[in-house]
Parts: sequence; C-alpha cells; structure tokens
Amino acid sequence: MKKSFTLTVLFSCLIVYIIGLFIPLMEIDAAQYASISREMLDNKSYLQVFDLGKDYLDKPPMLFWLSALSMKFFGVHGWSYRLPSLLFSFLSVFSTYKLASLFYKKETAVLSALVLASCQAVFLINHDVRTDTMLMGWVIFSIWQLAAWYQTKKWSNFFLACIGIAGGMMTKGPIALMVPVFALAPHFILRREWKQLFRWEYLLAVIVIGILLIPMSIGLYQQYDLHPGKIIHGVPIKSGLRFFYWTQSFGRITGESEWKENSSFFFLMQNMLWSFLPWIIFFLIGLFLAAKKVLAQKFRLQAGQEFITTGGFIITYCALGSSQAQLPHYIFVVFPLAAIVTAVFLDKLLNEEGFVKWRRPLFIFHISVFILLWGMAIALLVVMAKDSVRIIILSVFITGCVLRELIRLWVNKDNRPNRLLGICFYSIIGINFFLNLVFYPSLLQYQMGNTAAEYINQNKIPLSNTYVYGMSEGRTLDFYAQHIFQHKTDRSELAAQDIIIASQDSLASLKSHWPQLKTLYTDNDYHVTTLSLPFLTPSKREQELKKYVIVELRASK
Repeated sequence: MKKSFTLTVLFSCLIVYIIGLFIPLMEIDAAQYASISREMLDNKSYLQVFDLGKDYLDKPPMLFWLSALSMKFFGVHGWSYRLPSLLFSFLSVFSTYKLASLFYKKETAVLSALVLASCQAVFLINHDVRTDTMLMGWVIFSIWQLAAWYQTKKWSNFFLACIGIAGGMMTKGPIALMVPVFALAPHFILRREWKQLFRWEYLLAVIVIGILLIPMSIGLYQQYDLHPGKIIHGVPIKSGLRFFYWTQSFGRITGESEWKENSSFFFLMQNMLWSFLPWIIFFLIGLFLAAKKVLAQKFRLQAGQEFITTGGFIITYCALGSSQAQLPHYIFVVFPLAAIVTAVFLDKLLNEEGFVKWRRPLFIFHISVFILLWGMAIALLVVMAKDSVRIIILSVFITGCVLRELIRLWVNKDNRPNRLLGICFYSIIGINFFLNLVFYPSLLQYQMGNTAAEYINQNKIPLSNTYVYGMSEGRTLDFYAQHIFQHKTDRSELAAQDIIIASQDSLASLKSHWPQLKTLYTDNDYHVTTLSLPFLTPSKREQELKKYVIVELRASK
C-alpha cells in the first residue's frame, strides 16, 4: 500500500471529523453529556456529578472531566466539548496500528488503522459524542500496552496499561478491565502459556489501578454512600461505589439492573451491519476464517499466531450480547479488534492466490452496496438541503464520478481487488463528508434547543426571568444558552415580564390570561433522532413538525 494513499485516506477522514466538530449537538445523550460538562465547569464540582442540579449516576466522570477542561481553555462550544473525544479517536487508530504491528507485517497494521478510521461508527461518534469514543481509545491502548509488555517485559508498558484500564473504568466502568482480560486470556490459553495467567504483577496492577480510581471513588462515596437512599431513575441507591463497580455493568447480566431493553443476543450484530460499514462483510468472513483455523489446529496457536483480536471480539460480544440492556454503540469498544481481523482477511484477499475465487462475488456485492448507499445519501441531501439546486448539481457530479469508477472497475478485471479497496474508502468518506457538511446541519435546524438558544444569545434575552413552560426542552437549550432554565408548569406561577419558551399549542391558553403577550420568536421542534419517512418527504414534513414560541408576558393595560 502506497504511503501517499495511506496519507490521503487519513487526511480525508480527518477532514470529515473536523467538519463534524461544528455540527450542532444532537439530543439526547451527546447534548446531555455536554450540558453536564458545562455544569461541572460552572459549579467547579469535579468529584460529584450533577445534571441540571440533580444527582447524576449513569456514567463515570472521565468524559465530563476532559470536556470541562477543554471548555475551560477554549470556551463553551460544541466543538470544544467534542475535542477530547476526537483526540481519543486518534489514540484508537494509532493503538490499533501498534497492536497489529506486534503480530503482522506493516502493510496489515496500516490497513488495520485505515479500516478503523473509516468505519461508519467512528465517523458517527466523533460528532455524536458519547462515552464510547474515549472508552474505545482507552481499551485498545491498554491492550496494546499489555501485549507489548508480555513481549518486551518493559515496566513502562505495564504502567501505561494500568493507566489505560483505569482511564477506561473512569469512562464507562468495569468493561474497560474486562475487555483486555477477554482479549489476552484466550490467547495465553491457546498458546498453553499457563504461567501468564498467574503472575504476581497482576496484584501490583490491581493496586495501581485502584490508586488511580481514588478520585472517582471519593466522589461516589461522598455523593451517595454518605447519603444512602437517593432516588435515581426511581430506584434508591445505597452505594454509589457498588453501583459503578458492579450493578451498572454486571447487573445487566445478573438482573440487578433496572434497565431492560434490546436483550436479543443478535441485536449488536444486527447493528454492526451499518455501524461497521463498509467493512462488515470482510470482517465476518475474516472472523469465521480465524475461528475455523484455530479449530483446525485443535485450539492450539502456532508460533507467531495471535488470538487477541478474534478471541477478544468473540468473548466481549458474548458478554455484551448476554446483557438484558443493550444499545448499538456498546459493541464499538472492540471495533479496533474487528479492524485488525478485517485487515488480516483483506491482505489475504488482495495478495494470496488462494482467495482469487472470493474476489468477484465480493466485488459485485460491494458495488451494489455502494450504489445503494450513494443513492440514499444523495436522496437525503436533496430532500433536506435548503439550496436544492446547488445540491442537485453537486449530486449529479458525484454520481457521475462514482459511475466512472464503477465502469473502470468492471473493465479492469485484473485490478479489481485493489480498486475495490480504494472505492470502499472513497465511498464511506465521501458519503460522510456530505452528511456532516449538509445533511446533519440541515436536520438539526429542526431541533428546538439549539435554534432557541441561538435566538436568545443573539438578542440578549435576559436569562434570569426566562422560563420553560409546560414542555421538555432537552439539553441543547441549556448548553448553548449556558444557563439552566427553570420550569413552570402552572399559569399561576407566571408573572408579568416573564419570558416563556413554550409549545405553540399552549399559546391560546396563555393569551387568554395574558392578552397583551408579545410573541418574540417562533420555530420548529422535531425529535431528530426519530426520523420518519413523512418527515423526510418535503411535501409532508410540515405535518410532522411541532412549533415552539418564545413570548414575553405583559400586564393588561
């Protein structure tokens, strides 16, 4: 693989990531976490976490710490909230390359990094930032450092691995410890290296990790263990320490956790069909071949072989798939391992004669997928973009370029494998470029929080007497206005000179009591994470939208 090609792919991915930094934050999770980070910075409450002034226990504080620190230096912006997570994406890509380099040739290691950098999930979690971006970075970094420690015996690798595990645990709990165990334990078992399972250094690792977890543990103890019985999601919490170190993760398997959704074992794999595009088919074949090879060798690795990636993915998937509460992004933590499995198969597909028969069917299948994806992307751009003429012209140009590539691929049969790899990168990067540049910004103009905050900021609306009345505003309003808005639910609580953010449906009722009220601003309100076909149809969109108003209450003359 040429260096120029590698740099072009990485630079193109970086451009898409950077564009994503400036998309308005999306409800629910990303906006909530950004709001919590801003509130932490504002209150200087770094050990105890609050959400709109209420106790918050769902996630550890690492994301909030780093995002608050970023906003302290760069100001409160969506991009400054996302910046630390973007840096962890770089760490994920680099650590994937370094881990693969320990066992495979440089070309395979480079391809592993490129596969991870260009999969759909990584594009998504660099603008819809949750804890998973940081978790993925911490976990693959710790696995790389542990694997390097086993090979070199350097203490620097050992302590860096401990830092990675502790950082991951302060990002999303014990899963950051379990994934390295799931990855390395089967590797040692298949190599019959039993002594690696019982080393005194592991006790030292527990001590080091425990010391690093002290700040988070102190905060949990002060906020919950000293005040048992606080109600979180309708459940009394006796111990914050137990909740984070056991219930939040293992409780989803044992049944102790109150969360119960998407419990199918195949739920995560179904979502990988889109989140690991365009590499999912290559990965599934590679995973099957790797498992088949180990089975043929009677569960014994030969010299130079590794099972860290295959075993780490399979066991982690089984653990997560057994949970009674799953979300699509839970599996992202092992996408770096999946990227290496994928790259190993791609290297065989491109370079080994034994895989010649695989090339044509994979070529035909993926060309069909790319045509479908480009068609869907162009359709989304056309129906959502305000400047439809410019977008249509641009879409026609892109379509022509894609068709030209497809024709060249079809005619030049001997070079199909390498060109197929190129068009995989070309398609997924190009599609996400236009999604981040046009689709998401257009879509998020229908999200109430950021548009209302923009009006409030531009017109210097006084925040001290501005309230939300009879509706849920999400978190983008609080984040972008840099203010926690109080709620009023009864007309008797309202007073003259109050400025009210409310549903347009409540306007008539407000006018009956405040006939002199002044409507300052009106705009759309739509839950953008629940896209529907009627909403995406321009002629039917208006029927799907709700309206909100910002009004000033005035006393009758």
